[in-house]
Amino acid sequence: MSASLELMQITGYTDENFSDAFSGQPYTCMINPDNIKWQKNIEYNDQQAPNTSSASQKYKSTPSDKLNFEIVIDGTGIIDPKRTDVSNEIATLENIIFTYNGKIHRPNFVKIQWGKSFIFKGVLISFDISYTLFRPDGSPLRAKVSLSFSQYIAPQTVQKNDNQQSPDVTHLVTVEEGMTLPQLCDQIWDDEKYYIQVAEYNGLNKFRNLSGIQKLIFPPIIQPS
Repeated sequence: MSASLELMQITGYTDENFSDAFSGQPYTCMINPDNIKWQKNIEYNDQQAPNTSSASQKYKSTPSDKLNFEIVIDGTGIIDPKRTDVSNEIATLENIIFTYNGKIHRPNFVKIQWGKSFIFKGVLISFDISYTLFRPDGSPLRAKVSLSFSQYIAPQTVQKNDNQQSPDVTHLVTVEEGMTLPQLCDQIWDDEKYYIQVAEYNGLNKFRNLSGIQKLIFPPIIQPS
């Protein structure tokens, strides 16, 4: 038995958590794209220390994922005899992903889903239409729509996912029996060299025997860029 055809669906949402769907039905593509580009990038700053032969890459940021693909809208009736108005198809899609929504003061958030495993949540970057076939009166019969989206993650979700453990973030640490400051720095930051700054910040004159100390504040430590 052959599997049933799953068509890509594009749904608009009025909230950044993708829980409140935009009024109306999702846009169902007439023909699935034959190529999808899902792009992931990491950005670094090149830094070269004095008297070294080459630069090293210091992490800067991880930009949002990008998704690019093309869909074909066919109004000849061959694909779907009930969907022959290309202009209406484009207007419907545009209303979901491009048009300014006055209730949220921006265009909708967008979810692209193809089957159960392919899901991308983001916002539209570009919407390019190429008309490739026309009726004798000049009305379009077929169009190719190039779409580009940028992944969107709500700020609170980004903060939760980051689970920041770097030296530029404040940490309140519970001290366990037998632990030393270098060990705690290595545990928190994977680098024990900051123990002097932590000792100074907490007014400590010792860093090996921490008996009697229940909690320590590990302050933000900004390294020169």
